[in-house]
Amino acid sequence: MKVYISVDVEGLTGSTSWESTNLGNLEHGAVAEQMKREAMAAALGAIDAGADEVYIKDAHDSGRNMDITGFPKQCRFIRDWTNSPDSMIGGIDKSFDAVLFVGYHSPAGFDGNPLSHTMNRGNNYVKFNGELCSEFLMHAFYAAELGVPSVFLSGDRALCSHVHHWDPQIRTVAVKEGLGEATISITPEEACERIRQAAREGVENRASCHIQLPETLTMEISFKDHYRAHRASYYPGVKQTGPYTVEFTGHSVHEVATARMFIL
Repeated sequence: MKVYISVDVEGLTGSTSWESTNLGNLEHGAVAEQMKREAMAAALGAIDAGADEVYIKDAHDSGRNMDITGFPKQCRFIRDWTNSPDSMIGGIDKSFDAVLFVGYHSPAGFDGNPLSHTMNRGNNYVKFNGELCSEFLMHAFYAAELGVPSVFLSGDRALCSHVHHWDPQIRTVAVKEGLGEATISITPEEACERIRQAAREGVENRASCHIQLPETLTMEISFKDHYRAHRASYYPGVKQTGPYTVEFTGHSVHEVATARMFIL
């Protein structure tokens, strides 16, 4: 069995400040260590469920945050960026049996995490068919179009609720919640215990996980700077709908993901 794990930072246990998410910052070391621990827990859970190939994508910023030593021999690592529409699940294909998301966070437009955003901090929100879209949803849709089910997610509590709106069968672990600029987290040890258990359950029950894909998909982006909407409007098929907003409609997730790659 072949499993893909995508690991972000802003939804990790204890991550709170933007500074801590930056490679080289004094706060980054502790967050990168927890990134490794939670990725390890998810990998062990997948292996407990029978996975014999586990691909782990460092899916934050530089793509080179996490120390990869000490992982089980079943693991392979995707570091840095593939520069392709699959982005945070770069390299995924139809050969995978499941995809898991670790350290994911609420989207722009949510107040569930002081680090809420969608792909970057230059937009007020991204919507798919009129509903706020998270980085999880973008990539879960992409995987679903390939026939790969999303079976597990860990992150902030608001994101876990958002995930269950799309598929209540996905196993989730809420490791923290936002309170203004602060976060309230469980202990790193408890987070890893819960992640390993839920990741195992998710992989074991992968056949029950199904995200319904729409026939057409309209992506709306509200930029913080009006000139970015103007610039995006030159991409084929993009329509500027206001000083700060654009829309793009595609008949496949891959088509929308490709537009997103160039305009967001």
